[in-house]
Amino acid sequence: MTEEQKTIEKVLQGDAQAFEELVIANEKIVYNLAMKMTGNVEDAQDITQEVFIKTYRQLAKFRGESKFSVWLYKMTYNLAIDYIRKRGRSAKTIPLTYPDEDSTPLDLPSLDELPEESILREELRRNIDDCIETLSEDHRAVFTMREVAGLSYAEIAESLAVSEGTVKSRLARARQNLVKGLTAKGTFPSGYRQNS
Repeated sequence: MTEEQKTIEKVLQGDAQAFEELVIANEKIVYNLAMKMTGNVEDAQDITQEVFIKTYRQLAKFRGESKFSVWLYKMTYNLAIDYIRKRGRSAKTIPLTYPDEDSTPLDLPSLDELPEESILREELRRNIDDCIETLSEDHRAVFTMREVAGLSYAEIAESLAVSEGTVKSRLARARQNLVKGLTAKGTFPSGYRQNS
């Protein structure tokens, strides 16, 4: 039995401190995924809180057949989709950069970067965000979980209840559509060929 499984067992036996340990160990990944999907701090905070309330109430249903983090990702993904639908997707859904206390914000140019390079980089980020926004919900979900959250094909397949082949197919299509969109915006030269 892993340490995480032991902690889960303690929670199921009523140990509140053990649940706090689970929250501390996982709140950052939950918040980051919610933030990357919704692009909204308040929504991400609400989703994170809701995920852990649901986790506490439904922990007995967790059978350990998958990683605990995958179970949390699935719950976070579903809640984020609900939030996005409720708000009518009026805001950008997936900013590709999100600063947190453990990393340097990717939006900040280095001190030795020329101003025009900073402007070009910011334009590229905006173009990428805009193109991600145009992806279908299925493609955006797979792209986000793979490229932003870093989940494996198997973990994504399990989270979305689809086959690994479907995950790979949707990811390939998402990447193709991103390249097309970025090429149309002039981000890539027209002769650009996507690497496999």
